[in-house]
Amino acid sequence: MNESESPRRESGIMLEEAVVLLHEHHAAAQHTLRLQAPRIAAAARPGQFAHLRCAPALAMRRPMSIMRAERRRGWIDILYKAHGLGTDRLAQRAVGDVVSVLGPIGKPFTLRGRHSGRRARPLLIGGGVGIPPLVFLADHLRGVAGASPLVLMGSEVPFPFSVRPSRILVDGLPPEVIACMPLLEDWGIASRLASGGDLRGCFHGHVTELARRWLESLDRRERAAVEIFACGPRAMLRAVAALARQYKLPCQIALEEYMACAVGGCAGCAVATHRDGEVAMRRVCVDGPVFAAEEIFPRPAAA
Repeated sequence: MNESESPRRESGIMLEEAVVLLHEHHAAAQHTLRLQAPRIAAAARPGQFAHLRCAPALAMRRPMSIMRAERRRGWIDILYKAHGLGTDRLAQRAVGDVVSVLGPIGKPFTLRGRHSGRRARPLLIGGGVGIPPLVFLADHLRGVAGASPLVLMGSEVPFPFSVRPSRILVDGLPPEVIACMPLLEDWGIASRLASGGDLRGCFHGHVTELARRWLESLDRRERAAVEIFACGPRAMLRAVAALARQYKLPCQIALEEYMACAVGGCAGCAVATHRDGEVAMRRVCVDGPVFAAEEIFPRPAAA
């Protein structure tokens, strides 16, 4: 059987020839792609990704985080930034075109923590193209009883959505920081934005500093109920891991790496992980992309 004969499932990963339902284009070469991929949509979990063939003539696929998966209607949303030949070609795909998609791939986020396997206050931190997995996780948390997530997003370029003031009160944050993601607001989920630009209502600075201010505002009991989930640039993830270590909070991070096969065969996406004092190389595609933060950013050795 060749790759064009789809859909099929191999080791939990499916191949679908997905029809483009929607393709929106935003500032700073950012794009939202909606694909009709019912089997992948039914199986996808927050933190997992898909491997897309950007154009029929390009054999090398590109890994893309899944931002939403509508199981009933059978579609998935991908938010991506065009920054090379493959993604430039993908940005040219039109409604009705067919895109070859492998997925869902990788280990998803796990809601563990306390009390029936979850903590009361998930803190979701996303930066740049690391925002999509946190949107997917926020959507999932709408169905988790007792969860009250706070989503913090940061970007150095304009956000790929129309920013608007939030009507959801978030104690512990500067009162002028009121900008939110409309989709999350419509879901009833609190969100706030941080930007290096002069965007009205946004926190001016790094999203991790905004997270620190919120954590500092909590008392010991409230802070103990927090569990952190993050995805974004490596420098941001390092800062998130340091926050989690400082406040002794569980933290999961989703890594983004260049990869060839995305199914564990080439090991081109391997990263060093730390566990029980030992270092091991693990593949981001199938051993991740979600890892415990301390596995990727261990506590610095004492001087």
